[in-house]
Amino acid sequence: MDDVEKAILISFEESGAIDSALKSQAVSFCQQIKETPTVCRICIEKLCFCNIVQVQFWCLQTLHEVIRVKYAMLSLEEKDFIRKSVFSMCCFDLIDDKNNNAVRILEGGPAFIKNKLAQVFVTLVYFEYPLIWSSVFVDFLPHLRKGAVVIDMFCRILNALDDELISLDYPRTPEEMGVAGRVKDAIRQQCIAQIVNVWYEIVSMYRNSDLDLCSNVLESMRRYISWIDIGLIVNDAFIPLLFQLILVGGGSEQLQGAATGCVLAVVSKRMDHQSKLAILQNLQINRVFGLVTGDIDSELVSKVAALITGYAAEVLECYKRVNTEDAKSVSLELLNEVLPSVFYVMQNCEVDTTFSIVQFLSCYVATMKSLSPLREKQLHHVGRMLEVICAQIRYDPIYRDNLDMLDKIGREEEETMVEYRKDLFVLLRSVGRVAPDVTQMFIRNSLVSCISSVSERNVEEVEASLSLLYALGESLSDEAIKTGSGLLSELVPTLVSTRFQCHSNRLVALVYLDTITRYIKFVQEHTEYVPMVLTAFLDERGIHHPNFHVRHRASYLFMRVVKLLKAKLVPFIESILQSLQDTVARFTSLNHTSNDSSGSEDGSHIFEAIGLLIGMEDIPPEKQSDYLSSLLTPLCHQVETLLINANALSPEESPVKIANIQQVIMAINALSKGFSERLVTASRPAIGVMFKKTLDVLLQILVVFPKIEPLRNKVTSFIHRMVDTLGASVFPFLPKALGQLLAESEPKEMVGFLVLLNQLICKFSTSVHDIVEEVFPAIAGRIFSLIPTEPFPSGHGTNSEEIRELQELQKTCYTFFHVITTHDLSSVFLSPKSRDYLDKMMQLLLQSACHHEDILVRKACVQIFIRLIKDWCTRPDVEAKVPGFRSFIIDGFATNCCFYSALEKSFEFHDANTLILFGEIVLAQKVMYEKFGDGFLHFVTNCFTTANCPQDVAAQYCQKLKVTK
Repeated sequence: MDDVEKAILISFEESGAIDSALKSQAVSFCQQIKETPTVCRICIEKLCFCNIVQVQFWCLQTLHEVIRVKYAMLSLEEKDFIRKSVFSMCCFDLIDDKNNNAVRILEGGPAFIKNKLAQVFVTLVYFEYPLIWSSVFVDFLPHLRKGAVVIDMFCRILNALDDELISLDYPRTPEEMGVAGRVKDAIRQQCIAQIVNVWYEIVSMYRNSDLDLCSNVLESMRRYISWIDIGLIVNDAFIPLLFQLILVGGGSEQLQGAATGCVLAVVSKRMDHQSKLAILQNLQINRVFGLVTGDIDSELVSKVAALITGYAAEVLECYKRVNTEDAKSVSLELLNEVLPSVFYVMQNCEVDTTFSIVQFLSCYVATMKSLSPLREKQLHHVGRMLEVICAQIRYDPIYRDNLDMLDKIGREEEETMVEYRKDLFVLLRSVGRVAPDVTQMFIRNSLVSCISSVSERNVEEVEASLSLLYALGESLSDEAIKTGSGLLSELVPTLVSTRFQCHSNRLVALVYLDTITRYIKFVQEHTEYVPMVLTAFLDERGIHHPNFHVRHRASYLFMRVVKLLKAKLVPFIESILQSLQDTVARFTSLNHTSNDSSGSEDGSHIFEAIGLLIGMEDIPPEKQSDYLSSLLTPLCHQVETLLINANALSPEESPVKIANIQQVIMAINALSKGFSERLVTASRPAIGVMFKKTLDVLLQILVVFPKIEPLRNKVTSFIHRMVDTLGASVFPFLPKALGQLLAESEPKEMVGFLVLLNQLICKFSTSVHDIVEEVFPAIAGRIFSLIPTEPFPSGHGTNSEEIRELQELQKTCYTFFHVITTHDLSSVFLSPKSRDYLDKMMQLLLQSACHHEDILVRKACVQIFIRLIKDWCTRPDVEAKVPGFRSFIIDGFATNCCFYSALEKSFEFHDANTLILFGEIVLAQKVMYEKFGDGFLHFVTNCFTTANCPQDVAAQYCQKLKVTK
């Protein structure tokens, strides 16, 4: 070995045995060789005489790079030398046949070396064919007589040509697309007929002796069928040969699969649909239908399945495109012939993801809408389609226990099936629209069959049947469900009255309850079924099911059902509450712990449902008070007991008891959602008294546990609820509540506090003036102690949780100021205790109005200034309520925000939000002119003069302000 070969070998060494410094030196040496002017000759010389694979690969890779990058810089002599050398290597010739040490790359070389040689060859074709090297393919064909080694190389060249240049499966530049068109045109005009003839001769000659070679030839041919003259393939010679290979194959599934791929390429080729229909008809594709019944895991079955589905899709496309009745009749006949095999494939085979049978069937169903009413054959196909859908959506029984326990395997299987079912349910709904009677009858029969089965082994069949009924409901209008169109008037009563043997299974129970909820509008119109629905939800099929996941879902769905049926449930309230007594007791009992498997969310849904039921005005006042008292009293007692004993709790008990309190608050909060403000404050004030007492109890939590964030959040949420429920009668509780919430609040808690104040101001406006005025100084002090005066840092490492919380607080703070000013409460800022923070607030608002990165924040700040100008400045000749405010507005706000900020790069007028901000800035100027008069116009003129704008422009601008005053 010489130095070049040694350096290449060292550079390829990956075992770690070579010293890193030596390897770096070798890599550097190889790079120097690449930069030498004679690198191409060096590489070809090595390829002629060196049989070391690493050296061969490096030389071919270097040749490829030089031709691709420096082709234009090569001399004519170098190009000619490279061309002849590469061609000789590909044709199994010796470049230097006088040297006894010469080697042939194709002789025993590994596949990746041959593929790299083919890539070099194709790179030359890219630059030289057909203008310079016009005879490349014609010259190559005679060498194929040398046998399998050259034929194999020719296939690799054709494959590389497709991969590197022609195939549209890869992104191409416009230049590459142009070259590809030029190459294809030249091949079509010059030699494609000869190449196709060679393909035929090779396959015919080697079909019994070299099956792998024949497969490779057909794989290459498949790539070219899409853009060559179809008549070269579809003729009395090639098509019979392909089908012989498919049906017989000589014992090689690979050869059968390659021939199948060629027929699929013929089927998929774009052409006039009338011509294609004739080809599809003459193919007699039914000859291969039987092959899909073989081993479903074999590659051949997969390829035949792809051929059948591809053929079906093309026939359907022909049916949609042809114009004559005869052609449509032929298409329909071919479809009827192939569809049974499509159904078989869908049910039994793994089909290549490049073609979706479900998508084809959806197109088929959509097309069949034109055949109204459907013919007998189409109705039969629809029935088979429904059978296949039902079979496909069934879970595998092997995962039954995993799905019921919902372990890791069960979760993965459920997620996979949910995703897989999406397209199938889309297809089902399409079928339901085209053939509603057939679809509903199929689902009815499926359901009846499941009901009649006394075995618990049919879990998957029951779940699938119920899922079909649920999915069908998604395609029906509310009116259709209400009236019970078609068989729904039979299906829904059957559903709500059924107890399946396998109802203890989690999946069956869940889909059963979901399906009842889907069709609840039918029950709304047919109230005789209300008792059945309630029983289904309240017995062991729903809220009392042994599985937690089912109980949890049942509680949520029951709440939804109650919301919809509401008034129709009044006669059943006693029995409902009786059925829920044990569930409610788990939350009103002092022995209840957070480890209870029922879960906190489960309780909140139940209490919301109960609140919706007992909060109706249809219930007599005494009964309503009794119902509510029986729930609130034990819940509040539980909180009071826990609060009294809070100091005695051990470290182990404390988290459990805190979780208990959280659950109680959530239950009370959910319960209150059923009571309207009018009922609580006007028609039945006794109910309001109960909620006030409850609020008083829950506010004690903030005293005993002032720093427990989850409890603070839950109590804050309940105060929100009470603001909506109790209305103005909540005012006496607010000073205590706000004081406790404000104490020692961190940024995240402060955000929640401001949101609560915003709700109060938006609901009660100036009625809460005194409350807001009282707490504002403490709020302002806390805000300005937390929010930095400088802009937040940006860049790497600045997106910490602390920074995000402060940013959220700042954003909420702007909203708070905006809510105050837009609800006539700006006088709050001027109270004696608040004036200390006025300057800081004005500077923050001004800075944000001019430079904040969020355009919507800037808009809000401008709107705040507009309201303050209106509130604090009366007329041009009268001093503002706040000394110095007018000067601040003109010198600070008007100058920096209304003029200079609009000149910054961040002010992009093509952005919609920026245009809205600009509109607010213009409005601000109009308001300033209204309040400040000609003094503001004088200021505007000075600004224009400073900016070197012509006097007439300034005058026009001022005139516009006057006109729009």
